[in-house]
Amino acid sequence: MNKAITEGLALMPPAFVSGLDLWSSEDGTPGSAPYDGAANAALVTADADFGGCLELVKTETVTKLRYMGETPLQPGMYLRIKARIKAVSGNLPSVRIAGWAGDGALSHVSGVTETGSEVALTQYGEVVEVSAIVGSGARSGVDMPWGLDAVYGHFGLDLTGANGGTVRIDDIEIEDVSAWFLSDSSGVIDVRDYGAVGDGATDCQAAFNAANAAAAGRKILVPEGEYYLSGTVSFTEEVVFDGTVLMPQEARLVLRHDFHLNAYIDAFGDEVEGFKRAIQAMFYYTDHDSLDMRGRRIELYAPLDIAEISGADTLEVRRVIRNGQINVQSSTDWDTEEVISQASYNAANPRTLTNVSNIANIKVGSLVTGTGVGREVYVESVNVGNQSLTLNHPLYGPNATQSYTFTRFKYVFDFSGLSKLSQFQLFDVELLCNGRASGVMLAPGGNNFHLRDCHIKSPLNRGVTSIGGGCQDLHIDRCAFVSNEQSLRAEERQSVAFNVNANDAKIRDNRFQRFGHTGVVYGNGHMFVGNHWFQGDDFPDSPRKAGLVFTYPNVKSAITGNYIDNSFIEMTNEHDATPDFAAEYSFGGLTITGNIFTVNDSASAFSWIVIKPYGSGHFLQGLAVQNNTFKSLNGFIERVERVDTTFADLEYNSSRNVTFEGNSFNGVSQNTINPVSLEFTQNTASTSWVLDPSGYLPFGGWARVVESVVFRNALTDASDNAVFTTPYATVNYGAGSNQILLSFEEAVKGTVNLVTRMDRPI
Repeated sequence: MNKAITEGLALMPPAFVSGLDLWSSEDGTPGSAPYDGAANAALVTADADFGGCLELVKTETVTKLRYMGETPLQPGMYLRIKARIKAVSGNLPSVRIAGWAGDGALSHVSGVTETGSEVALTQYGEVVEVSAIVGSGARSGVDMPWGLDAVYGHFGLDLTGANGGTVRIDDIEIEDVSAWFLSDSSGVIDVRDYGAVGDGATDCQAAFNAANAAAAGRKILVPEGEYYLSGTVSFTEEVVFDGTVLMPQEARLVLRHDFHLNAYIDAFGDEVEGFKRAIQAMFYYTDHDSLDMRGRRIELYAPLDIAEISGADTLEVRRVIRNGQINVQSSTDWDTEEVISQASYNAANPRTLTNVSNIANIKVGSLVTGTGVGREVYVESVNVGNQSLTLNHPLYGPNATQSYTFTRFKYVFDFSGLSKLSQFQLFDVELLCNGRASGVMLAPGGNNFHLRDCHIKSPLNRGVTSIGGGCQDLHIDRCAFVSNEQSLRAEERQSVAFNVNANDAKIRDNRFQRFGHTGVVYGNGHMFVGNHWFQGDDFPDSPRKAGLVFTYPNVKSAITGNYIDNSFIEMTNEHDATPDFAAEYSFGGLTITGNIFTVNDSASAFSWIVIKPYGSGHFLQGLAVQNNTFKSLNGFIERVERVDTTFADLEYNSSRNVTFEGNSFNGVSQNTINPVSLEFTQNTASTSWVLDPSGYLPFGGWARVVESVVFRNALTDASDNAVFTTPYATVNYGAGSNQILLSFEEAVKGTVNLVTRMDRPI
């Protein structure tokens, strides 16, 4: 590159014989004293060595010679100033190239080097050449690095040493030597050419921005060294980092051309810091919707606090982290924090604890446990000034004032510091939690968080946790969750693969292995399709825990085509501050279709579908269990469904729209069918036939409806004479209201086919 040629820049000063009015004995700035008419300066027209030249007598401690014209200096440009000089008489001085740096406002740029190295004149008549290079960058070989503020200079030389000597000076030359520093000729822009200094202290923000502006499709080189950037820098061109950058937390490095993890690791020289900085940039404009980890494995020693990393409060545009592995390393930063505090609760304000002692130590995202607290209740927000905190769920039965335990787990990805996060996705990411950390904590608000083809292995406590509404429309697809509690008895496990507080979760084609619970789910509109969750253990006749727990009674959800292994589906209303039935929908709204249910080595009291009311007055309202396969191995179980009456029983006289049909039963002592078609034989003549379908009716339901009564042969009296009579049916008969009474005008015997059910359509 030679800008005198390519851009027509005038670099060369005029010859001395053109007039000394263009040459100053001061800095060369307007108004400084010229040499024209000076007593110590004269033109020589025919020197034997120089031809035309300037003869100058040294009269000052530093005798200056400066061209009064403004020689331009652009970012990335390097000029060599060269002069030939010889001593003629008197004392022998020293000589050096010098200049005066000027900025765009025609003011002096202070703090830069404005002189080259001194060369001593040692004998008369010897021609000595002195030179120096000036440019924006502090490159090797650059004598006067002026940075980006200087846009021109007044160049010349200085005479130093003893006064009284006379010298002759040939015409001063200025040439563009930018090509020496590998700029255009190699297709690479070096940030040092624009004033960057890799000393870890000099602010290089302007230099980096200038290099990017000048690149015009060329690569940008950040050479070895540490470059401090005081503010955000955005590169549109490709950057090669041989050195590293250092930035304040709030400043961002945006690599719009190469937005991937390797580039950020190269830029910051550390894989964790590089990952954090890439996430930070992703929250803002980067020309990319996703951060590709390029298959890298990151050794992580502390949680990724996304709000702290990004400096953001919300994100509601699609962003993806993909294709990598995070390996949790042992560190005290993963230690669980626990606080025990007294607080007050009022069901009229169901999601608030008040008068909370020690509230400043309670963290957002803490799990809340205590008397009357349901599963997966978390602190959504904390108001220290009011001594109150907001919960993600109401409490079903605490004391007015009592002690609570607040347990804060630590997560690899912790989004809880954001107020809202939508459309954030993790694809093909493996979290190796190693029994030290939990997986992902969602933001309190937002929607459509998506995990796809991810693996969460050995989380200490939780896989994916929602502390508020950030799980609205949660998607978990084709993921594998493996607990850290493989060897424990099922009832001793405390881990939870995921929880949901809002509506419309889609959980599809996943595998969940030996958690305490696979999912604790509130809200409605959920779909569970094609999953396999199993929670068995290696101990015979051991109890099993719920795999999928619904805590909203009428769930409007579907469980289809899943493999439900050594665990059960549980329906509760434990997240209701007033759990007794009132003006609301009751248990139901659930379709369980085409699933495989299995259990082995379990106690006979095990059931795959359990309803557990936390208050009185509830009933079944719209439940379909169809075309499923139930199979028990290594021992029979009593039945596939039951009601847990720890707190209350169901109101069986209110059951409606319950279908239990098309299922297969293996290793189950009592099949469950509704409506059920049974054959009964009355061997002795009687006017009252008591028919007992109770064992088949789901959840211990009442025999509420008789759909049909068909006699297989003629009714006969005690003497076997045919009798023609029509009975009437009494439903809800017997002490358990689960039998049917057929009443006849006279005593008869025979065989009858009865279709009955435990519900009514309305």
